[in-house]
Amino acid sequence: MEDLILRLQDLRYLDRSDTKQSPGTPGCFLKAYEECDGQRIYYKLSNYDSYRGIFGHECVNELIVSRLLEIMQIEHLHYQLIHAKVRIDNKEMETYITRTENFRRKNERKMPFDVFYDLHKLEQESPLELFVRMGWEAYVYQMLAVDYLICNRDRHGANIEILIDEDGKARPAPLFDQGLSLLFSSYGDLECIRKYDVMEDKAVNNFIGARSAEYNLRFIPKEKRWFEGILKERDRDRLLGGLDGVLYPAHLDKIWEMIGKRWERYAEVCCEERILRG
Repeated sequence: MEDLILRLQDLRYLDRSDTKQSPGTPGCFLKAYEECDGQRIYYKLSNYDSYRGIFGHECVNELIVSRLLEIMQIEHLHYQLIHAKVRIDNKEMETYITRTENFRRKNERKMPFDVFYDLHKLEQESPLELFVRMGWEAYVYQMLAVDYLICNRDRHGANIEILIDEDGKARPAPLFDQGLSLLFSSYGDLECIRKYDVMEDKAVNNFIGARSAEYNLRFIPKEKRWFEGILKERDRDRLLGGLDGVLYPAHLDKIWEMIGKRWERYAEVCCEERILRG
């Protein structure tokens, strides 16, 4: 599936009564879905309020992180970024919107991890310890590494889902909802982008681990690699290709600087391979 559609699409029909709001940090992110050939398709906007309209670039972040996870060879929800016309509150706007497919199998139901934890934890068992006990250690260490690389601020208990089939067998859902990351809150302000400290250890809303993405690297065991892919210099085009007209060049440069420098730091702390030249 092509992950970036720059030709303007008409998605005004998605403005209907089943549009949902999900709280963010701050504001809200409008969601809608449709059924297509028996498959549920989800759409999500960047930040929105009735005064400013659509603002921010969380949808673009979702695409960039999806591409990064491809490079790292980590299972994740695949995002498609679409240039679209939408209608909200009887107003038409031109924006970018993400499109994703349902990751649940037909016989599965989903449960937020914070709820799953309350139901299944042992006495004094932390969320991280429960993940390891369930045999999901690769998943949780991959998640902590990725969230550090992208400075994800919003890995709360409902942004980790557990999928449970009709026999009660559980598995963690592919990684999803990584929009509040990278240069979130810069809102295209060039001066803010220029001054942005890509290594700043911002407070994160984590249900697993601590409120520091940097500190959370300490939870990752060093005795093995937890994913196969390695970031390389030539991956810049793979990561950011096609986005020149979507974000400012300075913004794209800063994103690459952030991911590259954080990869080097991750490699230092977790004994991982550094960025390969070429």
